[in-house]
Amino acid sequence: MENAPDRSNWYATLAAGHRAQRAGQARAVERLGAVRLATFVAAVLAVARWASSNVARNEWLAAALIVTAAFVWMVRTSRRAKHRLRRTDDLIALADAGGHRVARAWDRLPNGRWPAEPAAHPYAVDLDVFGPASLTQLMPPMSDTPGRATLRAWLVAPAEPEQIRARQRAVDELRDRYEFRDELAMAGMRITATPDGVQQLARWAAATGWLTRRPALLAASVVVPLATMALVVAQTTGFVAHAYWIAPALVGWILTVRSGRSLTASFAPVVGQANALRRYAGMARLVAGERFASPALLAIHQRLAGPPRPAHLSMRALTALADCTELRLSPMLYFVVNTLTLWDFHVAHLLERWQRTHGRRVADWLAALGELEALSALATLAFDNPEWSFSEIAPRDHATVDAEALGHPLLPPAVGVRNDVSVGPAGAILVITGSNMAGKSTLLRSIGLNLVLSQAGSAVCARRFVHPPAGLYTSMRIDDSLERGVSHFMAELQRLKAVVDAADAARSDAPRALVYLLDEILHGTNSAERTIAARYVLSHLARTGAIGAVTTHDLQLVDAPELAAVARHVHFSEQFTRTGGVPAMSFDYTLRPGKATSSNALKLLELVGLTPPG
Repeated sequence: MENAPDRSNWYATLAAGHRAQRAGQARAVERLGAVRLATFVAAVLAVARWASSNVARNEWLAAALIVTAAFVWMVRTSRRAKHRLRRTDDLIALADAGGHRVARAWDRLPNGRWPAEPAAHPYAVDLDVFGPASLTQLMPPMSDTPGRATLRAWLVAPAEPEQIRARQRAVDELRDRYEFRDELAMAGMRITATPDGVQQLARWAAATGWLTRRPALLAASVVVPLATMALVVAQTTGFVAHAYWIAPALVGWILTVRSGRSLTASFAPVVGQANALRRYAGMARLVAGERFASPALLAIHQRLAGPPRPAHLSMRALTALADCTELRLSPMLYFVVNTLTLWDFHVAHLLERWQRTHGRRVADWLAALGELEALSALATLAFDNPEWSFSEIAPRDHATVDAEALGHPLLPPAVGVRNDVSVGPAGAILVITGSNMAGKSTLLRSIGLNLVLSQAGSAVCARRFVHPPAGLYTSMRIDDSLERGVSHFMAELQRLKAVVDAADAARSDAPRALVYLLDEILHGTNSAERTIAARYVLSHLARTGAIGAVTTHDLQLVDAPELAAVARHVHFSEQFTRTGGVPAMSFDYTLRPGKATSSNALKLLELVGLTPPG
């Protein structure tokens, strides 16, 4: 770990390179803008000269066409240059964000639109999985759906051991492919689709279209516009003297009005989704151009490869059809085109044909892209923290969480203190004592967050981390609720009841061990009753064979015989000094064996200027 690369400098160097590249691109955009303006003026002058000249008209016409073609080419060239400039801006933003993640500069990191944690989740709130200064804030940019939705699901529920190992191999493979990860992040950060919109799109794709079931209406949508166009041509060429084309056009509008709701329903799931589909297609194309070795990434590649066509080509086709539905946004043009061609029916027919060919694969494509984004995000986390390692998933009967050089994932690497810690075996209780602010709660969160990361398939903040498949329950941040009429003490009792129920369900024959982390258990009532109640809860948890750790200031909490036999004590300590009569306190956050031998409440009073009498 001492020789781990300095990612802060790496990101700073990368950002500096992108900024230098951007400066050149910005100058190129300015030059192209000037040339484009010059060609536009030249084109206008050439056309004006051709229109007003009686001599050399062919030469001026040729000149006008050449200069106009040059202008069109300059417009396209300028557009590509601006696109490259925007892309470089995105790369700069990604590199800057990487440096902020490494430094844990929370106020400079976007929090993203993560779905809220489930109500009464067993650990998400206590362990800062979501929200400000949280685990998810350390993730790179992702799409709301399916990227964040997939990773959220991984973080709130443990995967099976084989699935964890498969994800670890994929994360390890993607860790150093930063260019691929950046391309994926740039596509994800530009997706504006909402989760509801994407789900609606997936449901529509798997459904059967209404127009296909109405062959007569489908035939009419072909015959009527052909008749309209034929009669328009006939009147224009003088073959007929009257506007007979109005009759079939009127029939077409009657069909459009009568089918209006069905047509709108057909378009609704894809209207406005062209941007998202284009970005999803870009993600799928990235996968198609890569070679992978890990089974999880190979499976994603295969799911996006077809048959009958690769996902990115099929999504591009749907993107083009989504663009076609937006003709309705131009009322005048839409009126003319739909009158002559029954445009809506033809777009609906093409959409339904796309549904029949590719629709049932859309949900799987999105799921595959979500898994890819989640794996890429975890790979970025591993890349940002090169001193982290991958955990070992032990068999179920290895009822111990063992960690070497365990740290808190949310603390900056230069600040966090690493400790060796072991929680277990089954029925044992790790009792953590120490004074205020010494690091007890941080240790619990270090254990819990690393267990969450491990069971999502991520690297963990430890040199070595071994644990069995585990269900995790915590009781740390307890809030009362005026709305529900629940006091702090009752709220904690309800949380502990959930822990006890989970422990009862996770006996030795269950597929997962139960790991519980309790911070200052039952501190919301008087000391005598607290000790009795806490001893009862801990004794019950010990009898179930759960694996647990608890912090406390009560040094006699586990002195009862039934608890003393299963308790293992560790502690943190502080150093209190005076310099010129001024008190000062410091902590080394180093875990030591045995019970704490001191407390610091009165010293903290003195430290803030509230010196107790005597």
